[in-house]
Amino acid sequence: MKNKKSNSKPPFVPIFNSNSVMKQLLFVLVLTMAFSVRAQYTISGTFSPTKDYTWLIAYGLQPGTQGYVADTAINDGKFSMQIPPNAPAGMYRLVYGIPQEEFYFDVLYNGKENIQFNFDAQKGISFVSSEENKIFNAYFREITGVKQEFMDFYASGKTDTDKEAYKKLGEKLEDIQTAYEQSTKNMMVHDFVKANRPYIPSEYETTETYWQHKKDQFFKHLDVKNPILQASGFLTDKLTNYVFTPISTERISKTETEKTLQENIRTIHEKLKDTGSSYQMHIFHKIWNIANASGFNDTADFVFTTYLKNLAQITDNQKIIADIEVNNRIRNGAKAPEITWKDGNTTKKLSEWEDAECYVVIFWSSTCSHCLKELPPLHKKLTSNDDVKVLAVGLEANEANWKIESAKLDHFEHVIALGKWESEYAKAYAIQRTPTYFILDKEKRIIANPQTDKEVVDFLNN
Repeated sequence: MKNKKSNSKPPFVPIFNSNSVMKQLLFVLVLTMAFSVRAQYTISGTFSPTKDYTWLIAYGLQPGTQGYVADTAINDGKFSMQIPPNAPAGMYRLVYGIPQEEFYFDVLYNGKENIQFNFDAQKGISFVSSEENKIFNAYFREITGVKQEFMDFYASGKTDTDKEAYKKLGEKLEDIQTAYEQSTKNMMVHDFVKANRPYIPSEYETTETYWQHKKDQFFKHLDVKNPILQASGFLTDKLTNYVFTPISTERISKTETEKTLQENIRTIHEKLKDTGSSYQMHIFHKIWNIANASGFNDTADFVFTTYLKNLAQITDNQKIIADIEVNNRIRNGAKAPEITWKDGNTTKKLSEWEDAECYVVIFWSSTCSHCLKELPPLHKKLTSNDDVKVLAVGLEANEANWKIESAKLDHFEHVIALGKWESEYAKAYAIQRTPTYFILDKEKRIIANPQTDKEVVDFLNN
């Protein structure tokens, strides 16, 4: 472009005002930052009763593990926690008490919305904001309710006398499931809705047939390789429920039950064979814990020797192996670890102790105030009971005080274990507090692990 008044001037060159340049540069910089920095969202809400809650910790869940994300104080029942801008979408675990594995709940975070909820110790959790979590809770509440109607139908004894009502239940279940599958497309919660699609019979089935078909189609919609599902308690619960939910209404022996459980566990292993070792470790450890707590010792041992021990070595988790070996040593039904002691010139052994119907092994210390409070009244109550013998193992740093206090409990047989917590017997029985009680049967098998002197007496009297 040329100046119309004079051809002698050079071509037009724009002349910038310095203030204008700065404004434009700042605008570009702010605009760039707005696109390059992710928005920061919050998790906020209330806890009730207010006096019971003081702190909240958030963990990001990954398949078989979790990592710290943030924490905040709960003041007068209220809290607000910033989610780090770089926090990925996924499942988050909110821990509000100790032990952490008991006092928590999980939430979905899609990276696009704030999460606000009210938690009541009696009523549970209700979400004020976060469509993902509102729908998640609503779906599982509705679908669980209709599934319970199926159970109630079978329990009512109507069987095939009201096939029309049965058919309507199936249609109701299908309508709810389909509606949520369609409405949650492009949402994180969709993976859970789809994976949870229940078995819906097309016509009336007997209880046995219904449960068998339900088991046969259990994995039809369940993608065990989905990382979001793997990072959730949902998939863990589904897999453990598959193992431990019976499919027969008939009473069967414990041996037959354990055989069925182990068949179910083999199926789980087959389904998980292409998943990561850490996730498999997580699932089989959970199965082991349930089997062990339920007294299915053969199944717990099967899980440990067949799967868990090898997975623990692959994932370099030797602590789990050590913990399980300790558990197996002192669980109910196990032969009590050997204890030896001197009686004059005679060496005695727990395994060879005789002339009693029950034996009580007590781990205590002469410097333990709880022990000095509990043991004298227990000693008094058991002195006249000829069917019970008591072996008191003192975890001590030296003999001086132990000799004084043990002499007051002269009806008990006494053993001193120098080294306290590091002593041979403290390690053999995994003692972590005093007093600790074990009750053995005539064959020296552990049959109970009471927590107090009163529980010892109650057990022996029943």
